[in-house]
Amino acid sequence: MTPFFGNLLIRVNACFLIVASAGGLAPDIAGSFFGRGAEAILLADAPGTGIGFIEAHGLALIIGATLSRIAYSRTWHAFLAAVHMLLGTANLLFWQFFIAADVLVVGYVTTAAHFLFVVAHLAALAGTARFAASPR
Repeated sequence: MTPFFGNLLIRVNACFLIVASAGGLAPDIAGSFFGRGAEAILLADAPGTGIGFIEAHGLALIIGATLSRIAYSRTWHAFLAAVHMLLGTANLLFWQFFIAADVLVVGYVTTAAHFLFVVAHLAALAGTARFAASPR
C-alpha cells in the first residue's frame, strides 16, 4: 500500500472513531448523569457502571482526534488494528448491553466496522511492508 492510501485509511479511521465515539458518549452522559436515553435502564440500579462507558468512548474520541493530526507512519496500522480488535471484541463480549439497551443496529454497525478496520489495517501493514521492500 502506498503512503497516500495508508494515510487515507488512517484519516477515514479517525473520522469513524470521532463520530462513533461522540455518538456513544452522548447517551453515556445522558444515562449516567440524567437518567435519560437508551442507557438509562442499564444504569438506573448501578450508576457507577457508567464510568466504563464514558472512559471507553472518551478514549476512542481522543484517539480519533489525535489520529486526525498525526504524521503518517506504517506503525499506526498495527496500533489501529489493536485498538479495533479490542473495541470489536469488547462489543462481542458485552453484546447483552446492545440487547438490553435496544440498540442492536448500533451494535451490528459498530462491531462490523471495528473488524473491517482490523482487516484493513493488517492488509495495509502487510502492503506497506511489501511496498517498502520492493526495488524502486
